[in-house]
Amino acid sequence: MKKILSIFLCLIVLCSCGTKESFDHKDRPSSSGHLQVINAKLCDQNGDPVMLRGISSYGLSLSERYINDECFHDISHLIGANVFRLALYTWGVGSVGYCTGGDQKRLMKAIEDGVTYAKNNDMYVIIDWHILEDGDPNRFIEEAKVFFDEVSEKYKDSDHVLYEICNEPNKVDWKTIRDYASVIIPIIRENDPDSLIIVGTPNWSQDVDVAANDPLDYDNLLYTLHFYSASHKQELRDKAHIAMEKGLPIMVTEFGITASTGNIPYDVEEADKWIEFLENNGISYVMWEFSKTAEGSAAIRSDCLKDRSFEREDFSLAGQWLMDTIAKYAQSSRRN
Repeated sequence: MKKILSIFLCLIVLCSCGTKESFDHKDRPSSSGHLQVINAKLCDQNGDPVMLRGISSYGLSLSERYINDECFHDISHLIGANVFRLALYTWGVGSVGYCTGGDQKRLMKAIEDGVTYAKNNDMYVIIDWHILEDGDPNRFIEEAKVFFDEVSEKYKDSDHVLYEICNEPNKVDWKTIRDYASVIIPIIRENDPDSLIIVGTPNWSQDVDVAANDPLDYDNLLYTLHFYSASHKQELRDKAHIAMEKGLPIMVTEFGITASTGNIPYDVEEADKWIEFLENNGISYVMWEFSKTAEGSAAIRSDCLKDRSFEREDFSLAGQWLMDTIAKYAQSSRRN
């Protein structure tokens, strides 16, 4: 009898060794490992579909106070995020950018710390080359080549790191973006062959249907779709649907429940429609932004002085909405 019991216990241990759950059963680096794109869907190391739900920093030069381990613990455990996006402005909004006189050493340190704290708190992390006012990603392509060579060499063995190579290209066509990506992707892949890379699309990352007509010839790519619910409605979802029908893998690396300016009005009802659409189609999403800036999209209340040890009441309407949204959908999609 004892021998039978011992064999039974050994079988249980052997069966459980191949499955490791994260602390909250979400798709996290500890359980999902290295991410990959299979049949236009984001999948874990075993080829099973995953969902990333999280939040982005504001520009790193204005967000350093939140780049600490305790704050990332709150983002992971309190908000429930399994991905955090580090937004490195190239041109700069409200401050100098990485390519326009910014303190590159200091900004790189913020990225290094963010990557470390994300790992400590079992989150994926997106290193975001935040094209915005500069419009054309080729404007700073030489800087991008150096930057992505450095970070991809540094994080080639880090399964939780994703690279977003151009946030919101604008006033340029898809060919221009495609040409830029065709230079940057090989640089990353030289160091990190299996890396997951996210590529921006025309018109502030809205024209995914255009990109779908001539996608890049690389594996493990996602293409960005950005929306703000008070400005972008069914018409943009229709464009996403067209792109998906053509087999384009999509990720929403930035969205808000406000107007596209980042300011009020809020449109929570439309935001809920968007999330239902994304969840139904297995499209991961990251909200803009973890800050207390004077914008409706800011997740932290403007009167909150904390940079760690947050509680629910420290968050704005947008922040609390995200907490509730993640809790709702993460609970319904937990693995059995």
